[in-house]
Amino acid sequence: MSFVRFATARALFESYPEVEKKIGAAPTDHPPIDFVKALLSSGKLADALTFCAYLLPRREAVWWACASVRRLQPDIPREDADGLRAAEAWVAMPDDDHRRAALAIGSGGDTSHPATWLALAAGWSGGVETSGASQLPIPAYMTARAARIAVLLSAGKLGSGRRQAGMQSSIVDGIRLAETGLG
Repeated sequence: MSFVRFATARALFESYPEVEKKIGAAPTDHPPIDFVKALLSSGKLADALTFCAYLLPRREAVWWACASVRRLQPDIPREDADGLRAAEAWVAMPDDDHRRAALAIGSGGDTSHPATWLALAAGWSGGVETSGASQLPIPAYMTARAARIAVLLSAGKLGSGRRQAGMQSSIVDGIRLAETGLG
């Protein structure tokens, strides 16, 4: 069963206007999977990663980002892994308690660490944000934004050869996840 929520790449761009500023390729009327495969085959890896983050439903995006960070940084220091574990716990049990726990870890974390962004991706997967006396729903794009940052930060810590191979693997995994879901 496909988990692709958009009929065309253009529909994704229209749903998430910020994507146009993050991806150098113009939106097309091609199916999203074809669009991301074209980005991958043309070597536009950061664009393809970005597109994957926005293409996937929130839970799948968090799972994909967690798997990507684990692949790109297999030796995450114990003190930096709390955000990763919180995000994975939310994926396993996507309830509000796990979401809020991940948000608390992400909100207090170091934004230079990918695991902080993983926790924020899970934490921003729904619910409301309190600002003074008002409560505002968390925008749908926040999970994708945080997942993207986590993966790109992890890739940025690698040498160029390993970075390219790791990013390609993450993109292929993102495509597979969009096509089949978590199962």
